[in-house]
Amino acid sequence: MKKILVANRGEIAIRVMRTAKKMGITTVAVYSDIDRHMPHVTVADEAVCIGKAPSSESYLRGDKIIEVAKSLNVDGIHPGYGFLSENDEFAELCEKNDLTFIGPKSKAITVMGSKLAAKETVKAYNIPMVPGTDEAITDIPEAKNIAKKIGFPILIKASAGGGGKGMRIVENEGEFESQMDRAISEAVNAFGDGSVFIEKYVGSPRHIEIQVMADMHGNVIHLFERECSIQRRHQKVVEEAPSTVLTPELREAMGQAAINVARSCDYVGAGTVEFLLDENKNFYFLEMNTRLQVEHPVSEIIAGVDLVELQIKVARGDELPFKQEDLTINGHALELRVYAEDPLNDFLPSVGTLETYKLPVGKGIRVDNGIEEGMDVPIYYDPMLSKLITYGETRMEAIQLMKEAIDNYNVKGIETTLPFGKFVCEHDAFISGDFDTHFVKRYYSPEVLEEQYRAEAEIAALLALNHHLKERKILRLPNS
Repeated sequence: MKKILVANRGEIAIRVMRTAKKMGITTVAVYSDIDRHMPHVTVADEAVCIGKAPSSESYLRGDKIIEVAKSLNVDGIHPGYGFLSENDEFAELCEKNDLTFIGPKSKAITVMGSKLAAKETVKAYNIPMVPGTDEAITDIPEAKNIAKKIGFPILIKASAGGGGKGMRIVENEGEFESQMDRAISEAVNAFGDGSVFIEKYVGSPRHIEIQVMADMHGNVIHLFERECSIQRRHQKVVEEAPSTVLTPELREAMGQAAINVARSCDYVGAGTVEFLLDENKNFYFLEMNTRLQVEHPVSEIIAGVDLVELQIKVARGDELPFKQEDLTINGHALELRVYAEDPLNDFLPSVGTLETYKLPVGKGIRVDNGIEEGMDVPIYYDPMLSKLITYGETRMEAIQLMKEAIDNYNVKGIETTLPFGKFVCEHDAFISGDFDTHFVKRYYSPEVLEEQYRAEAEIAALLALNHHLKERKILRLPNS
């Protein structure tokens, strides 16, 4: 593989390109007209504009991307995450055009892209699953009867869904019909598919995911777990590896379950198997993400691997260079997704110009960044600016370093999730490890963050006053 086209933008495009270049592989960037001056365009060896700003006219144009790849004699296409990364039709289109899709085969994407099909596929491997329906439902009276048999509270989830869309918690029978209508409507609008399924709602779950990697020679390994329970609107914000709650025995059991999920669909490449872990340490299969995850850096750090490099090697037919027993957990890593969102205004997108944009640097700090000072944050795409990652020998060391890195991450012109990240890292529940997916709902509010702002401002003012008084005292001292 000598030339790779990266069918994405921002920080993930740059991250893939850097590894490709390290491997001696030429890179091609694609971009929309509004992204013409974005960093990923200049990092690539070649770059081609593929359309207008809306992703439907650019980054989602699989046919156009294939056309560019063929015209530039590209060998492989790396989809990153988002956009076309889990589009089975695009993967199949690559296969038909003799282009290596740096990811799983289209069949695996198809199977795991449907939560119901995924459940059916993994059944033969006795993977633990949350009690619920085995097939899609659109008939509301029938669904209501099933919900009563399972027992409230229940969760309605879009079969084709993701990112919290088409997902509704139903506490009792009285609100079932209205929530079912909303879930179906959201699913149709987001995915063009109104089919949903019902499962028992796990009250206080941890969201634990296992990173897997598989080659074309039948080898499948896992690279341990990531703790992804700090979420807002069912979207992850803070991730860490390893989890504070997994025992070695539970880690082994969940890792083997994840490997079996990958085997169930003849998986090839990097993938993530997601589980819910209840308060009694029972784990249940949730879904499989058939791509590289946003939070992959924390797994890379603790396992000592480059996941993109492994993706490329596996895609060109290489065997995995190590066995499961060769892998060990080293240290601890945290990741904060730095979104252009206002944590004081319900995490709504914050668009504008980055008047100041300075990144933290230092030992144990990694920033996967996709934008530069002076640039506008576009409204057309996911509002993530960068990923701030810290790592240390211990969890407390990584947390302390994250707080310092947040303080040294200087952004002006827009609001970001940096203050929220600091709020998490300073909260007793997070520090103790005693938290679940309800962390934000239970502990966070804009008022709490504003109070933290005031307290920090008061401390800063007192320090400044103390410094001023010391300076005056020095000035008053007579010359010796």
